[in-house]
Amino acid sequence: MRLALLQETSVDGDIEQGLARAEAALAAAGAMGAKVLTLPECWLPGYNTAQLAQLALPRGGAWQTRLSRACQAANCGLVVGYVEKGNGTLYNSALALDATGAEAAHYRKIQLYGPREAALYQPGNRYVTFDLGGVKAGLLICYDVEFAPHVAALARQGVEIIFVPTANMMPFTHVMTATVPAMAANHGVAIVYANYCGVEGDLTYAGRSLIAGPHGEVVAQAHEPPAFLIADLPPRDQSRLSTQAQDFRPLPAG
Repeated sequence: MRLALLQETSVDGDIEQGLARAEAALAAAGAMGAKVLTLPECWLPGYNTAQLAQLALPRGGAWQTRLSRACQAANCGLVVGYVEKGNGTLYNSALALDATGAEAAHYRKIQLYGPREAALYQPGNRYVTFDLGGVKAGLLICYDVEFAPHVAALARQGVEIIFVPTANMMPFTHVMTATVPAMAANHGVAIVYANYCGVEGDLTYAGRSLIAGPHGEVVAQAHEPPAFLIADLPPRDQSRLSTQAQDFRPLPAG
């Protein structure tokens, strides 16, 4: 399966620019035969932008219709992070659209990171999975993927690919160099991890977005500047997949 991700600077509150960038990236991904394009966390309206409450977007609004049409035109699916408003509450959410533009999945971040996110958002409370051409896929957002129980829970449900919009900042480069490949290997899942680069407000993003295969191999990885990654996932070799879930031997308490 061919997958794409965009590593870019934040649009920092400019929703029109965010939509236009997404449309251009979808057109490119579709032209190269990608099944899905992944964009960073809170792509709309930006992760660290001011006035998030005023710029938050409703699920299923005109913005989603526009991206749905872009998916259909490109014949390419999309995973995009956004700030969701609903009933006076904000969520750090991710939307998956299929190549026809239909909504395939909607997810709210479970593991809110730090006091800023805890003050802004309500956490999600469930996992989501969806079908991707006969392959079961799931969604996590940034900090979520650093928790083995969340990755393991999706793997137990038969998920083979996890899409992860993220906004990982300096100095936490170990997540891309070590944590994400290890999570992929330990749980036998491919992980698509799409990060920002550059500066937004008081944050400097770490870049280094990557696509990791189900045996922990790094199939493609960016450096610090903007990048467009596209890669074919290797086939799953059952003889190489982790058997930790079956082999784990817990010790008695005490």
